[in-house]
Amino acid sequence: MQELEQLDALVRGWEMAVADWDGADQISHGAGAPGSLGGQFALMQAFVPIESVVIQYLHSESKSLKVVGYGGSASAVALEETTVECSDAKWLGVEPWCRSGEILHQAGAKRSGKLSILAPKEFTNEVFAIPLRPKLSESSGPNAVLGAAVFEIPPSRVLREDHYRLLERWSPILWLWMERSVRVRWPERFSDGTGNTSSTLANESKDEAREAIVGSETGLRAVMERVRIVAPSDMPVLILGETGTGKEVVARAIHGRSPRSSKPFIRVNCGAIPTELIDSQLFGHERGSFTGASDQRKGWFERADGGTLFLDEIGELPLAAQVRLLRVLQDHQIERVGGQEHIHVDVRIVAATHRDLSAMVHNRSFREDLWYRINMFPILLPGLRERVEDIPSLARHFAKRAANRFGLPYVEPTLADIKLLMDYRWPGNIRELQAIMDRAVILGGGTRLDVAMSLGNTFLQPPPPSSNSDEPTFYEVIPESTNRNSASAPVPSALEDEGPVDSLDSAIVRHIERALAAASGQVEGRRGAAQLLGINPHTLRAKMRKLGIDWDRFRR
Repeated sequence: MQELEQLDALVRGWEMAVADWDGADQISHGAGAPGSLGGQFALMQAFVPIESVVIQYLHSESKSLKVVGYGGSASAVALEETTVECSDAKWLGVEPWCRSGEILHQAGAKRSGKLSILAPKEFTNEVFAIPLRPKLSESSGPNAVLGAAVFEIPPSRVLREDHYRLLERWSPILWLWMERSVRVRWPERFSDGTGNTSSTLANESKDEAREAIVGSETGLRAVMERVRIVAPSDMPVLILGETGTGKEVVARAIHGRSPRSSKPFIRVNCGAIPTELIDSQLFGHERGSFTGASDQRKGWFERADGGTLFLDEIGELPLAAQVRLLRVLQDHQIERVGGQEHIHVDVRIVAATHRDLSAMVHNRSFREDLWYRINMFPILLPGLRERVEDIPSLARHFAKRAANRFGLPYVEPTLADIKLLMDYRWPGNIRELQAIMDRAVILGGGTRLDVAMSLGNTFLQPPPPSSNSDEPTFYEVIPESTNRNSASAPVPSALEDEGPVDSLDSAIVRHIERALAAASGQVEGRRGAAQLLGINPHTLRAKMRKLGIDWDRFRR
């Protein structure tokens, strides 16, 4: 019983995560993302003995099977972007099966029937396939997205009846993942002839645009003003902010307000690309350029041609990849892996990171020339705790969205709910707020919002003071012991021989410079100035930039 309850919770979590997923990540690039197929597959292996999975899309125009996702063993990874051409006879066998709901199963490496078409030759163990289709009421439409999930079972393992039931429950989630991916890769297939797409994904993109406006006149006013200034140009933009502050939303807002808005917006999670696949994913590869490259593949730069390429978590790129990326940004030309032809690309770069790139430049873990190339127009996103005035409107927005997604009546957050939310410190920022409102809607069952239960008792304690603000106060810079001593000392008179009183900024400059001198110009680390001052390195650098302090001159 406990295992079934755990499974039910897992499936519900998948449904919520995939419903929020925008289809831009490939399975091999986001195993840790909750909506990615890689993340789902890793969890599924705890319940079902499966070694690999390949998701194939039935491309009706070319009568072919196209691999759009994979997970598990190296044999599955080698199948990326594989296409299987079908004769008319084979197509007439596979296409009706995808609408049928029948599970195919076959042991051994020898295949027959439909599995001889569906099962990759790299899968040498026992395999089975489940059709991926929309709801029965929609599956007969001409634009129905159909596909297949082919699984490989480890040697000496056997599937039980309950395993098949679990896979049947997983099938709609896999179909939804595939449908999102297909609509991103082949948007023209769903065009209504006017350049608009008649898809659920298009509607959710409009929701994202509305989400970007929440707080635009309050906590995000300065951010949106910078977006308005830079959007019409082609200038590279660097978005800085903690995890969960909405960097991708701002990147989409820049793209949507630019002359490139009708062209592709491609998001790449630089931190989730395996090192050996970086060149292939960014720049593409030619057929036969390496083992498993059975077809020519366009990279993310080519796919974003004419539009915007959003390099999320650019600080995670290894140094070797940074060199090649810099060359492309300078020359606007790429060369596919295994190719000899230079291909011109017209791409606007929007990069984002939660890491301190200036510190990485000083530590030589990020190239200085690439830093100057992407940091032409920085935008700093505040954490949610720094824009608490936006929490009520964000809470209502997420509650309404969750109610629509889960088919429940919308319930307005009460004043008590808002107070609980505003008293919390939000280490996970807006992403955490969305998750908490989703839980509150489900726990309330459509009659109320159970915000207290969603937050949990441990979160209701008074939060400790935080020193992670990007704009430090005087008391974050001056040690607490100094404040205590000054409180007990007599107040000096302006008429005494101590000279005129300095401005607050001058006092802060002197104090920071003393710490920098003691730390030999080192900002962070065990012996850094930030440690001596007892503040976050990001906070210290923000203050030094504002006050014009050059910490390099203190280095020995």
